[in-house]
Amino acid sequence: MSVLSASTQQKVEETLLRRQLLTNDELVKLKEEAIKKHVPFMSLLVSEGHVDNEQLTHLTADANGLPYVNLLKVRISPAVLNLLPEDIAERYMAVPLGEMQHRLVVAMLDADNVQAVDFLSNRIGRPLKVYSASEEGIRQILKQYQLQLTQAEVGELKALELADLATEQTKKPRNKLLQPTESNIKTIVQDSPISKALSTILDYAAKNRASDVHVEPLENSLKIRCRIDGVLREIMELPKSTEPPLISRIKILSNLKIDEHRIPQDGQSTLKLGDKEIDLRIAIAPVVWGEQVVIRLLDKSGTSLKLEDMGYIGRPLRTIREALKQTSGMILTSGPTGSGKSTSLYALLQEVNNESINIVTLEDPVEYKMPGVNQIQVNAEVGLTFATGLRSILRQDPNIIMVGEIRDKETAELAVQAALTGHLVFSTLHTNSASGILPRLLDMGVEPFLIASTVRTVIGQRLVRRIGTEHTTYHSTPVEATSINETVGRLLPNSTDEQQKLATDLGFENLPLKGQSAYTLTKGIDSIDTPEGYRGRLGLYEVFTVSEQIQELILKRATSGEIQTVAKSQGMVTMREDGYLKALAGLTTIDEANRVAAADNA
Repeated sequence: MSVLSASTQQKVEETLLRRQLLTNDELVKLKEEAIKKHVPFMSLLVSEGHVDNEQLTHLTADANGLPYVNLLKVRISPAVLNLLPEDIAERYMAVPLGEMQHRLVVAMLDADNVQAVDFLSNRIGRPLKVYSASEEGIRQILKQYQLQLTQAEVGELKALELADLATEQTKKPRNKLLQPTESNIKTIVQDSPISKALSTILDYAAKNRASDVHVEPLENSLKIRCRIDGVLREIMELPKSTEPPLISRIKILSNLKIDEHRIPQDGQSTLKLGDKEIDLRIAIAPVVWGEQVVIRLLDKSGTSLKLEDMGYIGRPLRTIREALKQTSGMILTSGPTGSGKSTSLYALLQEVNNESINIVTLEDPVEYKMPGVNQIQVNAEVGLTFATGLRSILRQDPNIIMVGEIRDKETAELAVQAALTGHLVFSTLHTNSASGILPRLLDMGVEPFLIASTVRTVIGQRLVRRIGTEHTTYHSTPVEATSINETVGRLLPNSTDEQQKLATDLGFENLPLKGQSAYTLTKGIDSIDTPEGYRGRLGLYEVFTVSEQIQELILKRATSGEIQTVAKSQGMVTMREDGYLKALAGLTTIDEANRVAAADNA
């Protein structure tokens, strides 16, 4: 906090008294304490909690007769950010707010410093209209330079003349595989103008925690979308002429055939962002208007492999940890692509990994390198499939086997045989719910008695967006209250005496009493860091142990609905119920729970 002039401090003190933020006695006492501690009065005012930095900035601006703006929750458009270059904004701690009568409107930390304002005006060559803002507010806007594709960059991408690269590729024989050498890859990556296009898109995706980038050709343009916290958002649209060279560049970086446009191709690459590396998984497929590319970004640095951090709470967490005490059998997890199944398996391995056991995995691809775990990458081109790899693993004296996915009857039967012969097997299947795993194995041709005797625990899961740190509470609507009562009424306490018991059982503190006409819910505040009020994701889970009663249902080839009914009667919390409980606990929203967990899973 900068030291204020005596006249400005006097005006601030008068305002503090007038607004009843301090009494006269408190003011005198604080000034004496500031002198005694040899600290500025204003700094002590903030450290003692009488005002925060934002309030003090406002008070100081008023004292100096300057207009004030609170930037903490403001989002500035890329077009406005372009009015002041990022390097100048950082140097002068000034950010653009817009234009007014030929003047540039800026917010400055040092707005009352006439010399600093004149320097900035001369530096950019235009007159200024200046507002005062706090350091936190200024820095919140400076971050937006990093989190936005600016209009200048978009304009530059749209203006790229990429015909040379496209023409160069079309001159090559179409029936001949192009094998780019290390030298010409380096030339294309560094010298081609398309390099900036792809780098800008991938940097934007990584900085915004995107899990996927979609490059989608349309009839007359090329659309770029990013999946952030599970939701796709369009970030830019490029001219159709940029499509061939952009896709060729992606193919070169991932060692794919540049001249193959008729069949799908899969590859991989690495993106360096600062001091960390992000693995890229590239899938290219022919579509009506060209070739679609989906790039999956695997940033391992920000992923926690602790079960609690992933959203396992209460009953599901206890059931999982009980299952991990077994020495044989199968633990299976299910869900659609992108629901966190593989991450769950890694978290299970992390729980049991120690020097006394041998863990071998078979994966496609190996997403996380884990110390102490022997990981095998599937390679179908040389005949290393899940099935052939699993046969090999059984000869490596494993205690625990992790198979990335059970895709066919052969792999399913081998996994079951591994479980029967004294191994603990982890794997995944694509089904809509935990109870759907067992009928899915039946559909693959595995005998009912083998499923009943080997499968120990099953997990169904989805990912929902997590409410950001900036949030507010509100009372539920009648429709939301009705939905809460219908969905989780059976799990909510009838009285305050039951609240503590259920808090221990379900893992949620202060559960509301059932049957209310309105519940207190939480929603995030929309900001640049928390779009729509969300930041990050957590899991919704349904977990149950295969009991004797469920084993009997398997032998009778029961449906997933029948199995789910019995599992619920034995204490299973469904994914939708888990979502509603987490919404009542302020971790996510009812809308998110409804979006990812269908009513038929309730």
